[in-house]
This record gives sequence, C-alpha cells and structure tokens, in this order.
Amino acid sequence: MQHSTAHPFIYTAVPTRVIFGAGTRTGVADEAARLGMSRVLLVHGPAHRAEADRLAARLGHLFAGAYPRAAMHTPTSVTDEALALARECRADGIVAIGGGSATGLSKAIALRTDLPQIVLPTTYAGSEMSNILGETRNGLKTTLRDAAVQPETVIYDVELTLDLPAGMSGASGMNALAHAVEALYARDGNPIVSLIAEEGIRALYRALPRLGNDKRALKSRADALYGAWLCGLCLGSVAMALHHRLCHVIGGTFDLPHAETHAILLPHVLAYNAPAIAPVWSRLRKALRADDPALAFHRLGLATSDGHYRYSLEGIGMPADGIDHAVDLALAQPCWNPRAPKRAPLRALLRRAFGGKPPSSAD
Repeated sequence: MQHSTAHPFIYTAVPTRVIFGAGTRTGVADEAARLGMSRVLLVHGPAHRAEADRLAARLGHLFAGAYPRAAMHTPTSVTDEALALARECRADGIVAIGGGSATGLSKAIALRTDLPQIVLPTTYAGSEMSNILGETRNGLKTTLRDAAVQPETVIYDVELTLDLPAGMSGASGMNALAHAVEALYARDGNPIVSLIAEEGIRALYRALPRLGNDKRALKSRADALYGAWLCGLCLGSVAMALHHRLCHVIGGTFDLPHAETHAILLPHVLAYNAPAIAPVWSRLRKALRADDPALAFHRLGLATSDGHYRYSLEGIGMPADGIDHAVDLALAQPCWNPRAPKRAPLRALLRRAFGGKPPSSAD
C-alpha cells in the first residue's frame, strides 16, 4: 500500500523498551529490578542452557527458577508445565532467552499471569516486538493479539547471535523479512511503518549473504539484528495477511520448523500478491535493487539455506497429501489479503513451494 501525507492513517507506537548493542545482556539484573522483578522465572530451550545458566548467575538473588523446555509453535502442554513452575517459585517476572520458541512461551505465560517480560533474542525472529502469540493445541495453531503478551523490554545483544549457524541465520532472517513485506501492503498500514519496513528489508537483505562468509563478523551481525528489530516492529504495528496465515496453518498442522516455513513461503506469497500490489512491488524493487522481488527473495533463500535444510516444503517435512488439507484450513480461517485467497491458485502456490520451484504470479 502506497502512503502519502494526505492518506488517512492511524499509527500506534509499540510500547516495548529496546536496549541494543554488544554485551547488553550484562545489564539484565538492572533491567529486571527496574521493572520491579524480585523473583525471576528464566525460560529457554535446550540449546541455550549454557547461556541461561550465565544469565541466572547475572540475575543473582533475583533468580527464582528456570524452565528449559521451550518448544516450537508454543504447545499449550508446555505452557501448562511452565505455569506450574512459575506458581511453585512464586515468580513475579519472566526473562526469556532464545528464538521464537522461548519468546512464545514467555508470552503464553504472561497472557495467563500478566507478569512483566524481558526477552533476549538469539535469532532474527522478530516476534519479541509484537503483541502476537501463536499457540498450538491438539495439532491446531491459533493466533491472537493481546497487549498482555507484549514484552516490556527487549535486550538485543549482537554477541548472542554470533554462533547462529549461517543456514539458521538465513531462515530466521527470511522470517523477519516476511513481517516487513506484509507490512508494506497491510490493510491498516501507515507511512511510519512503511518507512520502517523498507529500512528493515534493506538492512537484512544486504546483511544475510555476508553471514555465510564470516558468521562472527560483529558488523554484519549487528546490521542483521538491526534489520530484524525493524521487521519485528512491523509485525507488532500492523496486521499480517496471507503469508502469515499460511505459515501458521502449515507449521502448526504438520509441525514444521517455523523459520524455514516462512523462508520458503515468502517468495511464493509475494508473487501471488504481485498483481494486486503494484506500488509495493515498485518500492521492493528499489529496496532490493532487483527487477523481480519475489525471485530475489527466492534466490536469497536458496543462497542462505547453506545446506541447513532443503529449500522446499517437502524438504522440511510436509507430506505431499497435506497440500489440499492446508488449503482447506487456510480458506476455513479467512484473512484479509490484497489478492483474495482462492482454492486453485493457492493449491498451485503450495505445489511450487512444496517442490522448491521458483515463484510465479501466473495462476
């Protein structure tokens, strides 16, 4: 959606406090105290146990307990376990470290308890900047927006991303790019968010290819994390559309890895929407310096997957007979989209993504 100063809009600023830099995690105890936390529940996944232990030491007397089993797609069974621990240790605040799984669990606890949250991202997921929570119950993922799940503070520490493998960096970065791309044509978009989206897209699109050459380069990692923050701001500021709906439906139903699902689908949904978003297409061509933005994102996904995963829905575990089921679920939960979702072109979109083929807007 193209905006000008004459275009009516509503803009609500995201209330999260952001601390950005290198080594910023050392201030976690001060930030917890600032928020009035005296008994902190630390949540993380198995991959971040060592860093979580160091955070617990930094929290000192504020540390009350840790839940180490955050999981993809925020299963409610995991949330129930973490809630029981929160009550047992009488937690009055949450500190989460990790990717979208840890952030999702923190949000799910906050939704049920209204506890304040501090999130330390280790990937480029961006969900830490939003009031959105996706939860999975009995294989069905649902999404909600609620002010209660918006983290009070996000501590971006570039050093926490230095060991993120190049393939995971690429998938996570593509996930973040999807937030900004959808923000450009959001039904409730506005000129501020569009400017943020373009800057986030430029920063991430240029930084991601550099991470494979020197993954520990602080400057490249800082650029990527900066872009991810801006893309996350977009996710928290406007409504998403078909891309996010498809990713949540497919990821939750078939238990597919979240970031990789977004990375694979982004070019295909953008191509699907291309006939209906001419002004946005022009802005993306300028931001990416590419004639075909959908194809440019497809090539970026291929280049940055780095053998971490096969760049197709089939390659990350979606069954071939799941395509029609995914289309049924997507159409059963209608969402606004600049090009109305229709069964035949949606099926064609998913078939291309399933086979790892280039995107097309021909259907």
